[in-house]
Amino acid sequence: MNQSKDSDDMQHQEQCFDEIIAFRRSNRSFDQAIEVPDEIIRRALEHAILSPNSSNMQLWEFQWIASQDMLDAFIPLCLDQQAAKTAKHLVVFVTRQDLWKNRAEWNVEKIESAIQGEANTFQKAGINYYRKLMPIMYMRDPFGLMGIFRKTLSFVMGLKGPFFRAGGTAQQRITVHKSCALAAQTFMLSIASAGFHTCPMEGFDEKRVKKTLGLPRKAEINMIIAVGKGTEKGIWGPRFRVPYDEVVRKL
Repeated sequence: MNQSKDSDDMQHQEQCFDEIIAFRRSNRSFDQAIEVPDEIIRRALEHAILSPNSSNMQLWEFQWIASQDMLDAFIPLCLDQQAAKTAKHLVVFVTRQDLWKNRAEWNVEKIESAIQGEANTFQKAGINYYRKLMPIMYMRDPFGLMGIFRKTLSFVMGLKGPFFRAGGTAQQRITVHKSCALAAQTFMLSIASAGFHTCPMEGFDEKRVKKTLGLPRKAEINMIIAVGKGTEKGIWGPRFRVPYDEVVRKL
């Protein structure tokens, strides 16, 4: 009986997720008469924070644009896209690689706060991971010496067997942008589960967006997501994808 109930629950969950995936479309024109409650955005951002990310460093920041003045200011910054013109909310997904020291120490503090008595092997390894490995992975210098060191270390250790191929600043940027993009996808799926629509935008003036938001020089914009109640004209056509067999290899 319990197995039957578990099977039914699993089937229902799969059906719900299939519906959310099918519902989530990039909608480029939102209904101006329908508001999106703040609570929907807040919950979606809480879900985004739970997204998987590299080493739990959480090198991201989410700038929630809700006031009409700021929404209006962002229209030209988003190159006058219709999604930006009609959005009820905008969320700017920002990478904050410059916060790596703070985030590493934050993780150490979380581990240390859970220690009762003497630290166990796992806790000691976690503290060493954030205090010793993270500086190697994220530290930069004006001459790029750390990047050379990381590449050399990867090459030497790779001769002995499989080893993480650490690189220079380009790979660091890729790492934090991948994590931020995962958070953005979680956000969009959460919005879809609430019956609203999103449009992720890459067309924007990053320099002016950063200036408007008062972001530091090393922060980067991953994407800007417009949110609202989509309209029929906001969908530009049927969704089609490259065939499954062309992009999936089962080994």
